[in-house]
Amino acid sequence: MLREVKVPKFSSTISEATLARWIKKEGEFVKKGEPLFEISALKLNMEVESPFEGVLSKIIVSEGTSIKADDLVAWIDVVEKDESSAASAHVVSGEVATYDVAVIGGGPGGYVAAIRAAQLGARVVLVEKALLGGTCLNWGCIPTKALVKSASVYENIKRASEFGFEVREALIDFKKIMNRKDKIVAALRSGIEQLLRARKIEVVKGQGRISSADEITVYGEKETRKIKVEKGIIIATGSRPAVLPIPGIETTGVLNSDQILELDELPRSITIIGGGVIGMEYAFIFNAFGVDVTVIELMPEILPNMDVEISAALRNAALKRGIKVHASTRVSEIKRAENGGLVVAAETEGKSLLFYSEKVLVTIGRALNTEDLGLEELGIEMEKSAIKVDGQLRTNVPGIYAVGDVNGKYMLAHVASAEGIVAAENIMGTPSEMKYDFVPSAVFTRPEIGSVGLTQKAAEELGYEVKVGKFSYRASGKAVASGEVEGFVKMVVDGKTGKILGVHIIGEGASDVVHEAAVAMAAGVDAKTLARVIHAHPTLAECIMESAHAAIGEPIHTL
Repeated sequence: MLREVKVPKFSSTISEATLARWIKKEGEFVKKGEPLFEISALKLNMEVESPFEGVLSKIIVSEGTSIKADDLVAWIDVVEKDESSAASAHVVSGEVATYDVAVIGGGPGGYVAAIRAAQLGARVVLVEKALLGGTCLNWGCIPTKALVKSASVYENIKRASEFGFEVREALIDFKKIMNRKDKIVAALRSGIEQLLRARKIEVVKGQGRISSADEITVYGEKETRKIKVEKGIIIATGSRPAVLPIPGIETTGVLNSDQILELDELPRSITIIGGGVIGMEYAFIFNAFGVDVTVIELMPEILPNMDVEISAALRNAALKRGIKVHASTRVSEIKRAENGGLVVAAETEGKSLLFYSEKVLVTIGRALNTEDLGLEELGIEMEKSAIKVDGQLRTNVPGIYAVGDVNGKYMLAHVASAEGIVAAENIMGTPSEMKYDFVPSAVFTRPEIGSVGLTQKAAEELGYEVKVGKFSYRASGKAVASGEVEGFVKMVVDGKTGKILGVHIIGEGASDVVHEAAVAMAAGVDAKTLARVIHAHPTLAECIMESAHAAIGEPIHTL
């Protein structure tokens, strides 16, 4: 259960203080009465003890911030004392508990695997050293989408006159925006806890290390315990932001994609290193809130893995909004500026460039969490830093599986969940194979992007006789009525067979609409058949139908 940590009342002579430093870090276990953070007032430093026992789930107030009594500074995921609950039961050190399936890692791959195994009748234990939900829920997909929504609301307020409303002034309360984000994350994490508890899945806090194919040692805050496993172990430990070898990357004010979510006030300016999915999502979020945003990308185009027309369209959308984009640019150093800000030194086409900003966000690279798992001692085969698996998610060691980021396939939460289901089914004797042919992806910029299948360039390189059907949002009744005419749908088709090879969308609702294309492709529906499927009018989904008409040479609402 999540409990609020508030600043205790000061003495009668002190009305305000500074949160000097956090003694415990986010994700750490803390005992009741242990020093949690330190405050500074009237030249005195005082330690504040934790009012609860549990995991420091979320730090709300950063170091150096002014605080008053009763200010909310953190959330603690309190240890339940109900000994009857399987999810909160404790085993004394030395006692060995036995399970059918053990999962190491409680992110979207791990907890879904645990649930599926339990559905198939397994006794399941889930080992997690930090927070349930993993990166996706706590530091990735969900908190960023909460910020995307707040940014969207603010942008729509500024556009109110287009829709017949006069709004005199809209003020940003960034702390409320961040608190809303935290509440959403906490509520969803609580939901995961309830799902696991309902299925009698035991959750054990600590670092899991595989001792053998049928045993795990868990190193917790209170004890070390052994777990015996009879059917299989699933590794789902995910990834973390990589620390790049850029001089000055450790400078105060240089943030990674986890740390950026701890901001309690908007910077006036920010330089984002990396024009991939994470970088561009944050670029549009901060730009919507009025922050001066610069994006630096090493490759010739932002979103380098997307269809080139989609990448170009998003770059144009960014430039139109005032986001500065520097592609084909290599960062060489980050250093402190004389005015207290930061300077990013970079090079492009033989020229040296300097970018000044209040904050720097680094969004390049993820490091796989494969350390301290005992993989080398077990002889588990690796591909560089990733765990090598087959189509059933099996490693080369019988009984051990790996899902999600650690297997190096796709760093996508929805892929991790799908892999978790496949691994659990195979462990429980239900043969299952993972297929990656029709994996959709989404980018939550404005406009959104949705993509599935081959890009036009990839299809041509594979030797297909490519036909392309495009349909502009400007020709969509729903898009025009909604005031969201920016974007298009691009369908890539095999000219010989009519097979849909890929669909790429930039525009309102793209992250949802793309799934019609994914289902059609997975079901083997060709472009002509999809074009004949009656779609409700007016809807954005009609854009898929119209692009199919264009791909087969029978455009209806476009020339």
